[in-house]
Amino acid sequence: MMANMAKALNMALREEMERDPRVVILGEDVGKKGGVFLITEGLYEKFGPERVIDTPLNEGGIIGFALGMALAGLKPVAEIQFADFFWLGADELINHVAKIRYRSGGNFKAPLVVRMPYGAGVKSGLYHSQSPEAYLVHTPGLVVVAPSTPYNAKGLLKAAIRSDDPVVFLEPKALYRAPREEVPEEDYVVPLGKARIARGGDDVTLVTYGAMLPRCLEAAEKAKASVEVVDLQTLNPMDYETVIKSVSKTGRLVVVHDAPKTGGLGAEVAAIVAEKALHALTAPVVRVAGPDVPQAPVAHDDVYVPTVERILRAIDKVMAYS
Repeated sequence: MMANMAKALNMALREEMERDPRVVILGEDVGKKGGVFLITEGLYEKFGPERVIDTPLNEGGIIGFALGMALAGLKPVAEIQFADFFWLGADELINHVAKIRYRSGGNFKAPLVVRMPYGAGVKSGLYHSQSPEAYLVHTPGLVVVAPSTPYNAKGLLKAAIRSDDPVVFLEPKALYRAPREEVPEEDYVVPLGKARIARGGDDVTLVTYGAMLPRCLEAAEKAKASVEVVDLQTLNPMDYETVIKSVSKTGRLVVVHDAPKTGGLGAEVAAIVAEKALHALTAPVVRVAGPDVPQAPVAHDDVYVPTVERILRAIDKVMAYS
């Protein structure tokens, strides 16, 4: 069926709850309201309050409850209304969820998913538009995922729910109701830890994920050079092999993300390429990212994130280097 990302995520949740009675959903307003972005719409009516649980406004409690449920044998999917709020549950997520398997010598595990709408682009303001992926990727023990299309959003979320590892599922809210695509109604998963080539090319590699994929594809279409676009999909563990293979072919790398530049995921991609494929580079790596300032207020939301024009300038820059 044709679906946008919001619908695809709802399909994934519904199918996994039908497939596995251990799957439960919890979070603020996820029940009768269906969540702030309506991702859980209709699930309360189908599965009832014992499996779709409205919680108090307490992110630490939500993640802590999810951990307890997971340790007891359930498969909880916790929703944090906006990724900006995960800090209120950071102790539970970083110090307990991420470490429980290591801390217990493998005796316990935390098979849970924490869904977080992230990023700018919908004019939701200073405290509802941040992209915290670099903080999360820096935490050993967490799998971090960022889908970019309805098809891979459904497949990645289903894979995340079935995983025995804790998964932070970063949903680009700017793409929730972006153009639709065909999403199979039958069961399928998109493997965690694997990047994909979203567009083939020979001259420049563009590495991106989540909300920036459509802009990178548009820039690649408009560029004078032949541009290959790599969609990371899973940010941790990152599929470095696909990135290295692409850069080894093109010799040029541009990394695009909407989080601030300093310490962002682009720096990690650049470092890995420098370590493993420096001989292949014919130009310095260029990062196109958000500025090193707090998230822009609503009136300037559109200029905070990388634009197609900025990406095109980066492509021209690496092509012009000699």
